[in-house]
Amino acid sequence: MPEIEITATCQSLKQARQLVELDITTLYFGEAMFGLRLPHNFTRSEIGELTQIAHQAGKKVTVAVNAIMHPKQMAAIPEYLKFLEQIGVDQITVGDTGVIHVLNRDAYKLPYIYDASTMVTSARQINFWGGFGAIGGVIAREVPKLELAKMSKHLDIFGQILVYGASVIHQSKRPLLQNYYNFIKSAEANEKSANLFLAEPKKENTHYSIYEDNHGTHIFANNDLNLMPVLDELLEMNHTHWFLDGIYTPEDDFTQIVALFTQAALKLANGRCSKAQELFLAEKVRALHPKSRGLDTGFYALDPKIIQ
Repeated sequence: MPEIEITATCQSLKQARQLVELDITTLYFGEAMFGLRLPHNFTRSEIGELTQIAHQAGKKVTVAVNAIMHPKQMAAIPEYLKFLEQIGVDQITVGDTGVIHVLNRDAYKLPYIYDASTMVTSARQINFWGGFGAIGGVIAREVPKLELAKMSKHLDIFGQILVYGASVIHQSKRPLLQNYYNFIKSAEANEKSANLFLAEPKKENTHYSIYEDNHGTHIFANNDLNLMPVLDELLEMNHTHWFLDGIYTPEDDFTQIVALFTQAALKLANGRCSKAQELFLAEKVRALHPKSRGLDTGFYALDPKIIQ
């Protein structure tokens, strides 16, 4: 049975200490200048402390360096990578090819996971970046079961799958919300805490979360993702790197949700998790999930021919 690796985001030092007591493998976090769509932006001092917390518990850390870098950010990248190397970060996520160039040129001891968000949809893409040093790749949320099954047979390095959390569908470097507010001459909040949503004109039930930060504008899918009911299928396909994202989930609730996924992973590893148990745990996840946000299995069950 392949080993399951669970990576979970964290929102505070307190939560990090709780998460490392669970059967997760890796803590995921970062800071505002270089990391995208994080539940919380930590200071460098806190990043060092989080790394110590994880390592003392025998866990790994992944730091988000997955922003698309402007020249000012690229100029600061070498110093930031050196800092992460010095504090003993296990790995980073990277989406900008300029950062990959710097990693390889300067031979930093920082393994990286390729993270281009919605863009990575095939084994060939992941393997390509494996040829440039990537140890894994973040698989797009829009890849359905049939394509995931094909992908797993051809991967040379691992593919990481979001099994719980919000699914980003679009990012623009432009401050679209602020531009709109400027146009209508209004002073509205545009950050994540404002809980803003978009709806398509002909689809009144659409509920796309949107917020703005220093990286631009981020838009998320109508419903958040919960793949608890199909974890056994992911395991059968040899997709064993699972990611849980608490960007829109209250801290204590997210910790309990991570505990449910680690419970399921342990049962699956021991061959003791039936489909009925998965569905039971899925309902427990739903009970903890924010009531204002939808939850389903996303593109997982869709026919690949429908997804264009």
